[in-house]
Amino acid sequence: MNKLIKEFKDFIFRGNVIDLAVGVIIGGAFQSIVTSLIDNIISPILGFFSVGGLNGLHITLWKANLYIGAFLMDIVNFVIMALIVFLIIKGINALKAKFIKEKETEELTRKCPYCQSEIDIKAVKCPHCTSDIRQ
Repeated sequence: MNKLIKEFKDFIFRGNVIDLAVGVIIGGAFQSIVTSLIDNIISPILGFFSVGGLNGLHITLWKANLYIGAFLMDIVNFVIMALIVFLIIKGINALKAKFIKEKETEELTRKCPYCQSEIDIKAVKCPHCTSDIRQ
């Protein structure tokens, strides 16, 4: 039983699981903002084109009411959420690429102790001041 608890604890405290949990919580909170935007701003604006607002738009087939307006608002909600998630991921990837590029540059170069110029990490002589920099 202790082994199972330890494995579960190791699983929970991995960075990916905690990041995922935070993302789900923020996504849930953000969804309420987007839903409010749709219900309180976009739907009434689009409702100008139909009597009673778009959410009330429905078609009756026999005894069934098909709420076309509510479905269209859900599609708009999805498109806005997808666009926002796309932009957030694009921003995160740009930051990661910048960080990785800086990290690679740091690892491939070093500063000459004499002239402070950036030189290749494998260099034994500085190409700028020709100092011997073997270490």
